[in-house]
Amino acid sequence: NGVKAASLTRAMSSATAKRSTKLAARAEVGDTLEEFLEKNTDDLKLRQLMLSMGEAVRTIAYKVRTASCNATACINSFGDEQLAVDLLADKILFETLKFSGVCELACSEEVPEPLQMGGKGFSVAFDPLDGSSIVDTNFAVGTIFGVWPGGELTGVTGRDQAAAAMGIYGPRTVYCLALKDAPGCHEFLLQDDGKFVHVKETTEIREGKMFSPGNLRATSDNPEYAKLVNYWIDNQYTLRYTGGMVPDVFQIIVKEKGVFSNVISPSTKAKLRLLFEVAPLALLVEKAGGASSCDGQCVSGLDVVVDVHDQRTQICYGSVGEVKRFEETLYGKSERFAEVEANVTA
Repeated sequence: NGVKAASLTRAMSSATAKRSTKLAARAEVGDTLEEFLEKNTDDLKLRQLMLSMGEAVRTIAYKVRTASCNATACINSFGDEQLAVDLLADKILFETLKFSGVCELACSEEVPEPLQMGGKGFSVAFDPLDGSSIVDTNFAVGTIFGVWPGGELTGVTGRDQAAAAMGIYGPRTVYCLALKDAPGCHEFLLQDDGKFVHVKETTEIREGKMFSPGNLRATSDNPEYAKLVNYWIDNQYTLRYTGGMVPDVFQIIVKEKGVFSNVISPSTKAKLRLLFEVAPLALLVEKAGGASSCDGQCVSGLDVVVDVHDQRTQICYGSVGEVKRFEETLYGKSERFAEVEANVTA
């Protein structure tokens, strides 16, 4: 019995040491995407899915970079077809998920009703090319996706996601991802050899004067939103807004400060989709140390239930202090963040 107890103690100590070593080495700059996933999740199907989507991001980046644009559309080839780049990205992602073998259902902003993918493990919702209307201007655009366990994409919340990510196609191609069960939000830079290499982990969004105000036309008949925008201007915040949700939210993670808002009014409708955009980005921002406020309910974008696939909503992402200011200005209270002081510096 003594021998067995000693053996069990050694085994437990060894397992603890292995876990400690794994935790300590979870996010090393310079790791490839594959190395990072091996360290950060034991779920082989989730590893496969995130690697497959990384390949899709790389392919879409090339298609965007080599698209032919005129005043009305940007097109590229998909086999023998010539397609608008957003539809092309949509096809690439659906094909990627089918071939991954680990996806049950998938739907997109272009095809909101879920399609069977033939695999088992996860379901994926995605916006194939957010900002496709500004590809011709050479602004950054991107792909957004969320990963849910099992075979349901309604009756779920963003907090149920196993992972979320965005691909950013600009001067650099970046794959930015977060895993539910691993700390931080992580950036991988596409190298010339085709590999994604870990370049940054973000765990804190500080207070800072940078704002990205979506749907500004709503200020004409939403006086609370107008008051908030005027506060940012009067207090000399730096305006950083491209009209592409991916770069406008991604900069909060990169700069580790700032706020993004997209608000409705009596004359403007909600355009942002909870399933394809808002919930996945909420996971990324909150894993990076920020906060979100969704649907006019003063709750996280991770806590609004997806009732229908094409559900629209309004959102604010940013530092905790900025999200608190957003809620107090628009809705008169921010009970979640009552103890937080929004001390803003440049």
